[in-house]
Amino acid sequence: MRSITAPQPGGPDALKLSDSPVPSAQPGEVVVKVEAAGVNRADVLQRMGFYTPPKGATDILGLEAAGTVHQVGDGVDDWQVGDRVAVLLTGGGYAEYVPVPAGQVLPVPEGMSFVEAAALPEVVATVYSNVVMEAGLSEGEWLLVHGGASGIGTMAIQIAKQMGARVAVTVGSDDRARKCADLGADAVINYRDEDFVERIREITGSGEGADGSAGARVPGADVILDIIGAKYLERNIQALSADGRLIIIGMQGGTKAQINLGDLLPLRRSVMGTTLRARPAEQKAHIVAEVRKHVWPAVASGKIRPIVDRVFALDDCVQAHEHMDQPHFGKIVLEVNP
Repeated sequence: MRSITAPQPGGPDALKLSDSPVPSAQPGEVVVKVEAAGVNRADVLQRMGFYTPPKGATDILGLEAAGTVHQVGDGVDDWQVGDRVAVLLTGGGYAEYVPVPAGQVLPVPEGMSFVEAAALPEVVATVYSNVVMEAGLSEGEWLLVHGGASGIGTMAIQIAKQMGARVAVTVGSDDRARKCADLGADAVINYRDEDFVERIREITGSGEGADGSAGARVPGADVILDIIGAKYLERNIQALSADGRLIIIGMQGGTKAQINLGDLLPLRRSVMGTTLRARPAEQKAHIVAEVRKHVWPAVASGKIRPIVDRVFALDDCVQAHEHMDQPHFGKIVLEVNP
């Protein structure tokens, strides 16, 4: 089968198309014939040598895909050959076939294309597991999302709005600001022109009750979903309301920073860091089950939809990764069998 790896770290040209053995389904797995695969920032980091696959994982890139079940392993009763599915992966999506634990498989909603379906598993699982399952975002709370125009950002807007939360996002252009507003964002902050700490405080309150006393609203976000990391850490904490929760899922702005614990303790703020890829299979299965229960009905009804910016052929994966570094809105997808 055709597959994409990055044998040596580097730029987009480091991606190589090669032949790999077609996998066989092990007990508890299905093998999926891939029709389309999502492209994620994690793929770029892996290509550059900054995000090593977990021990035992394939070096073929790709954390999500969609296609049809090709083979079913022993002990799998929920899926049959020919089922149209979307899958959450530890790797292997940039290929014609990929094995995946049965607990990480979702049905493709009726009427949805494989390209659209491939844009969903990683971002939906990432947003729901972090914003809802970890941070406990609830109705009426404010969520601040950095990178509102990204695949993560566009999905976070939709999931939070479906829950009845209010959403602010940061973006880097007026065009992306308009698109985020059209998608449902209540407030859009252009980080090139505005300080997001001051702006989120203005959006969420007047500043009264800033001591965090009972019954007082401390201006700021209740939950922040951050892909930047060290560069934003201090300001993110300052942008939290009392009892606010900062979830860090990316390190585009570095890995090391100092914080003032005096900004955390008095207002009971908390900082959490997570990744999805390295979680044990049973944790991923639990996340996928929760996504299927709480998010997938809205996906099936069209209330939550995949936002696809561009589609590239698998052979054009270099151009797809080049496009990742250009301004875009939503997900980039590889079509494996056009």
